[in-house]
Amino acid sequence: MKFTEEWIIAQAPGASTVQNGKKLSQKGSFSQLSKTEDETLFWADCAGSGKNPYHTSIDLTNADTPTCRCSCPSRQFPCKHAVGLLFEILAGKPFAVAEVPQDLADKRAKQAARAAKKEQESKETAQKPKRTNNAAKAKKIQKQLEGIEKAEQMVSDLLSHGLGTLSGTSAKTYEALAKDLGSYYLTGAQVAFINLASEVKKIQSNGDKENYDEALRILIRLNAMLQKARGFLQEKLDKKAFDLEDNLLYEALGGVWKLEELERIGSVKENAELVQLSFDVLFDEPRKQYVDRGYWIELESGNIYQTLNYRPVKALKYIKAEDTCFALVKVPKLCYYPGTGNQRVRWEACEMADVDQTVMQTIRKSAQTDLAQVIKQVKNEIKNTMSEKYLAVMLMFDTIGKVGDEFVLQMANGERIVLRDRAADGTDHASVYKLDWLSGAGWKQGQILFGLVFYDAADATLCLHPYSLITDAQIIRLQY
Repeated sequence: MKFTEEWIIAQAPGASTVQNGKKLSQKGSFSQLSKTEDETLFWADCAGSGKNPYHTSIDLTNADTPTCRCSCPSRQFPCKHAVGLLFEILAGKPFAVAEVPQDLADKRAKQAARAAKKEQESKETAQKPKRTNNAAKAKKIQKQLEGIEKAEQMVSDLLSHGLGTLSGTSAKTYEALAKDLGSYYLTGAQVAFINLASEVKKIQSNGDKENYDEALRILIRLNAMLQKARGFLQEKLDKKAFDLEDNLLYEALGGVWKLEELERIGSVKENAELVQLSFDVLFDEPRKQYVDRGYWIELESGNIYQTLNYRPVKALKYIKAEDTCFALVKVPKLCYYPGTGNQRVRWEACEMADVDQTVMQTIRKSAQTDLAQVIKQVKNEIKNTMSEKYLAVMLMFDTIGKVGDEFVLQMANGERIVLRDRAADGTDHASVYKLDWLSGAGWKQGQILFGLVFYDAADATLCLHPYSLITDAQIIRLQY
């Protein structure tokens, strides 16, 4: 297997682990470097803080998902010692062919037995269709419909009396009812109420119209979602049709898709190739979680997808953080979520390759040149009450310049769009000012800009929040 630093970064739980592992390799912390003749297992000792070294190994029996083992007490997986050993392999350090230590041989045998058992169970499951408990599913839907009735009453009160009713005692009442929605399998609606309450509290503290507009948007979206969900669930109940289907309401209500479920409904593309256009990390204050977000272009179709990795603050130690990726990612099975716009995608295994000139040319060919058509796409997306109020796009522009104090992107046919930071992304995502740094490099003429087209209610304008510049040779990240 060909090792790359990009591949190692993808295995690590975070950037700090990568840096610490690299330092261990650079300062010569490893000894007794050993490997099997077929190079599917590497092991070594790594000096730690105590007098005894840690025993670290990398099992590449399944190269897509390597098994990293270490005797250190770290809860990170892989730990910095295992990442350091990967850097030892990458650096071409001399590993002596040796007999596998007995403890590692035993662990490999157990791992192989588990894999064989899992494969056998998978075959048996495929041959024997899973029995569906329709009674339990009907009971769950009935419970959800009861919860929707409660939620609709809350929304009706808010629409009738105004957002000001979420003050004082009323606020506590609504928060208690929203919390109760969790017992009705309506975590999606529950989160919407939490977000709504968060925006209203901001309004009460600073009276900002922007927060009012966001609160109203959440309320309208929630109302539409509840109405559609009622009809969707009632139809399932009446027809006793409980199978999953390609419908974004499942996730909007709080359902969590599994990869095998997405495959079952046909939301899968085989042998996809993707390149990441941008990467950023958002903090969801109401839900107290970080969201690692990547935007990717799928080379064959030119579609722009997104990956989302949720990391609750309470579980940061146990959930691997995603990171920016500069490689060509080859995915055997790409699963995509129901929905429109920039659909979410996931995959289990992948291989990485270099982004060469041919790949860059393919990316550039997918850029849109008709701004009017892009604006039409964005408006259609915004009209859908269930969708986000922005759309990620790539535009082939003629030039970027200033009109007054604002940057403006101009297309070859003279069409223009204002470049502006999207306030909802937060001040840490501001990127327009960085365009000043690119003067004199030819990067603001005849290139491609990737970003989010959004509606700015402040002056009723569609604007573009720049995320990356794409040249013939590279992707220049403005976000991360």
